[in-house]
Amino acid sequence: MNLEKLESVVSRVFFFGAFVLFVLALMERTADQFGYSVIQVTRAVTLMETAVVLLVFVIAIQLRVIREALTRKP
Repeated sequence: MNLEKLESVVSRVFFFGAFVLFVLALMERTADQFGYSVIQVTRAVTLMETAVVLLVFVIAIQLRVIREALTRKP
């Protein structure tokens, strides 16, 4: 597996993982408003923080890909 494919796979997995965590955080926050809890282990804020960390990695990977594309194309 070459580096481009690995970057693509990691970027997609992190993006979809962040999306799932964001949806879970929204569900937890909404359920908390009604006095329930969807996920008993953690809070919605922690889920949102984890989603943001994953998205930062996705942004870093995409910026690296853009930089490599620009340096190859002079």
